Order: sequence, then structure tokens, then C-alpha cells
Amino acid sequence: MFRRLLLPVIFLILAYGFWISPNVKEIAAGVAIFLFGMLFLEEGFRALSSGVLERLLKRTTDKLWKSIVFGVLSSSITQSSSLVSLVTISFLSAGLILLSSGIGIIFGANIGTTTGAWLIAGFGLKVDIAAYAMPMLAFGIVLVFQRSKTLKGMGYVLSGLGFLFLGIHYMKEGFEAFKETIDLAKFAVSGFPGLVLFVLIGMFATVVLQSSHATLVLIITALSASQITYENALALAIGANIGTTITAIIGAMTANYQGKRLAAAHLIFNVVTGALAIILLSPIVWVVDDIAFHVGIANDDYTLKLAIFHTVFNVMGVAVMVPMVPRLVSFLHQKIKKPHEKLAEPRFITNAAFEFPESLIEAVRQETLHLYDNAFEILAHGMHLTRTCIKSEIDLDHYIQNHTSQIDFDLDETYNSKVKNLYADLIEFISTAQNKLPLENSDRLLELRDASINIVTSIKEIKHLRKNISLYIQSDNADIRKEYNKLRYQIAKVLREINELENTTAENRDILALDEIKASTDKESILTTNNINMMIREKKITANMATSLMNDLRYAHDAVWHLTDMAKALFGAKDMASKEAEKLMALTKDDVDEISTQPK
Repeated sequence: MFRRLLLPVIFLILAYGFWISPNVKEIAAGVAIFLFGMLFLEEGFRALSSGVLERLLKRTTDKLWKSIVFGVLSSSITQSSSLVSLVTISFLSAGLILLSSGIGIIFGANIGTTTGAWLIAGFGLKVDIAAYAMPMLAFGIVLVFQRSKTLKGMGYVLSGLGFLFLGIHYMKEGFEAFKETIDLAKFAVSGFPGLVLFVLIGMFATVVLQSSHATLVLIITALSASQITYENALALAIGANIGTTITAIIGAMTANYQGKRLAAAHLIFNVVTGALAIILLSPIVWVVDDIAFHVGIANDDYTLKLAIFHTVFNVMGVAVMVPMVPRLVSFLHQKIKKPHEKLAEPRFITNAAFEFPESLIEAVRQETLHLYDNAFEILAHGMHLTRTCIKSEIDLDHYIQNHTSQIDFDLDETYNSKVKNLYADLIEFISTAQNKLPLENSDRLLELRDASINIVTSIKEIKHLRKNISLYIQSDNADIRKEYNKLRYQIAKVLREINELENTTAENRDILALDEIKASTDKESILTTNNINMMIREKKITANMATSLMNDLRYAHDAVWHLTDMAKALFGAKDMASKEAEKLMALTKDDVDEISTQPK
């Protein structure tokens, strides 16, 4: 809800600003260019680090003070607390670092980001940085188009710095020109009401810009043009710090429990720091004035004093919160609990099934069917097909040709939660049961074991197929798109046939239909293989496409065969006489090969 409302609000504010003064366009452009530069800079450091951040993170988080130092240094170098946070969350989620270490890094990153204020106030506003921006952009963009990862990373960093400098220049020029039409300083509010009002404005600006760094640059450039008072600028800086937690909370909504814990820690830290800064504003300002006097900063150089203030209250926040980290970790563990993993569990195989061979075999069959039902989602979604379309009576070929939208789901996570545990329990149960059954029953048990193996094997084949299917079903090349849609159709066809067998009574099941699917799949594979060379010669597809298609033909073929064999084991005849009759009527491998090689 909040995210849906945010964009219209931003557009309305921009439209109103553009209406009241043309100079707002220059300020807005400066902010946009600055944010674009931050994206480039983050991308550059991501490319150049090549795992350096990750390796350092492993080595420097065994103690809280090391984590804080890592947070300070990494965010100071990259000028991106978001990049540092992303790496931290990924390591925390994987269990490679402790929550206390993650909290320490966030604390340090808050201090590290204050170096940006020093650079802008001490250098960015004292020099014509636009003159430096242009060469950086020129060289940077050239490097971005290079193949070398290192050169590309350097290009992103140079371009990012160029865009940052250019954005600061436009913001500075915009505020200087803006003062000629509207003097925002006239709207300054003094006292405690002004402090609260501008803290809230700072929070809102950070939520809109999604970057406290960008908000701080905006505050410093406005302060340098005397568009806001020093007192109001301090309140805005406090608000910007608190505002970063709102963006972290929004980001953590889709994160796992560890990400939520870290976002909560970030929120608590910044709210406590902000509250202390508001309560102790006067003493902090005295400390800032004293530091400024001793380091030789002029009394009226408010931009540098703002940078000092930003550092002082963040360091103060860390100093206050560090002794409380153990209690904070305990509190977060208590309030944001690790969710219970909903792993699929056996429904039918129990110790009671060992009482009679018949009940045991039926329990195993039902459990294997349960395994397949759980795998069905993976098999369908892996081909970007819905379970509804497969289970319906719609024309599959027409549906597949006209529905190439992708289904976004985590195949590995679904496999781990719905299949892996159940499959392991089933195999273990069958292994135990084999020694307790007569020979004729043991053979049936092995059939069902092979069926469960075929289910899992087919999932792995679909996983291999999914990558290229995702790539080519939305390709502009109609020929390759057509070939991959054929593979989707083959899988969908066998899944539909299995669904029909599952929902048909035993006496009405047509098991031979599975052999026909095998034969048609083989025939289609041979035809496609023969056509590949022709398509390459006629330049309908590239050699890379052809290689992918040849590999994927095999994956699709094997998936169909494994699924049909599984279905035969699950839905075929149960008594020996009927099974023998099915075997006599079933097509052999030679029969299938003969049919598939016949001309169409």
C-alpha cells in the first residue's frame, strides 16, 4: 500500500515544484543524476570487489569491534551502505556470520556514510567539480563498454563519481538560482516545533529518495546556498538518519527472518540515535562548535559543521548501543523467531504398514503418488505452465504458443521443502521393508522405488531445461521459440496424461497411451535433430542456439521417459495376471524406436 502511494506522491511534488519555479527542474535533475551516479558506483565496486568484500567479511566478524571497523571502512570506501548491507544480509541468511556481527557492521556503516558529508562539504562545494565530472564520464563510459570485468568495474566507478559530481553541481546551481525567486529560508521554523517538523521532512525526503546519502547532499547544498538555516539543517540530518530505517523495513518485508532481524536492529539503532540527538541537541551543538574551533573551521562554515554534527551523533549512537548488543540480539531472537520449516512429511508409510505385505505395498504406492503430486508443481512451473492449464481440457498446443509469460518461483526451495525430505523417507522405508517381504512382493517394492527415483530424476531434467526455456520462449527468433514450445508441449502432454490416469478408475485406465507418448516424443526428437543443421545453414538459428537445443532435446526426452515409466509403476495393473497381459501388449524399446523412425 505504502509503495503504491509513494510514486504518485513523488510525481505530484515534482509537478508542483516545476510549476512554482523552473529552477526546481535543475535541483531535481541534480538529485536524479546524483542517484544515478550512486547506482553506477555501487555496480562498479560490486564488479571490482570480486568477492573481496565477502572474504574480508569472513575474516573480520569474529569480534564486535572488528565488525564495526569493517562497516566503517567498507561503507567509507564504497560510499554505499546499501551494498554493504546486501552483503551482510546474504551472509547472515546463509549462517556464515552471527546476528551480533551483522549488527556491528550496520553500526559501522552508519559512521562510514558520514565520510560522504565531509567530502561534499569540504571538497564538493569548494571546487568547481563539474570540471572534474566531464573527463570522468568520458573515460568511464568508454571503460564500461570493455569486455574485461576489471576495466568495466573501473568504468562504472569513474562514471559513478562523474555523475555524483555533476549531480552536486546541478543541485548547488539550482539552489543558488532558486533563491532569486523563492527564499526557502523565510519558511524556517525555530525552536522545538521547527526541530520536529524538519526531522519529519528529512525522514520523508529519505523515503522518497531511498538514500540518506542523497538527502544529506541535498541538505548540504541547500545550506551552502542559505536556503535553509543551520538549525533546520541539523534537524533534517537527524530525520535523514531515521528515514533510512524506513527504506530498510520496506526492503525487509520480502526478506527472511534474518533480514527482518537486521532491519529491526537498524531501526532500533537509528531511532535511539535520532532520539538522543533531538534530546541532546544543544550539548551536541556545543561539542560541534568546540571541535570546529580546535580544527580551524570558521564559525560560519555551517556545511562543515553539519558534517561534524552528522559524525558526532552517529558515533554517539554507536557508543550508547554497543554495550546493549547482547541484549538487543536476545530481544530480536525472541521477537522475530525462526519460522518453522514446513517440510513435506510422509502420510502413508508408518510402522503399522509392516503388519501385512499388501497394506505395506499400497502404503508405499500412495506415498509415491504423494511424492509425485508434490513434484507436479515443480514440473509444471519449471516449464512456465500452470497446473490449472495442464489439468483442464484446453488445447495444450494453442495455449503454449500463446502463453509465454514466465512463472517466477524458486525451484530449489520448492524441491527442498516439498520433495527432498519426503523422497529420503520413502527410500529409507523401502530399504527397510525389502527384508521383511516375500520375493514377489519385494519386486513390486523395487518397482515403486524406481518410480520415486524417476520422479526426482525428472525434476533434475526439468531444472536443466528451465534455464534455456526461460530464455527462448520470449525470444524474438520465431524458429527457436517454436522449438522450445515443442519441448514444453511434450512435458505438458505427459503430465496431462498422468493426471487423467490418476483420476480414472483402474478398469478404465489406458496404460498403452504412455507408450504412444514415448513414441511421439522420440519421433519429434529425431525430426528436430534432423532439422537443426538445416536451420543453421539457413541462418534461422545460431550455432549457440543449436547446441542448447540439442542438449535440451535429450533432457526433455529423458524427462518424458522417466515420467511415463513412473506412471506405469503407479497406475499399472496390480495382480500378476493383469501385469503379464500389460507387458505383452506394451511396446518394447525396439517397437518405440521403429515407430519413431517411420516417416511422418
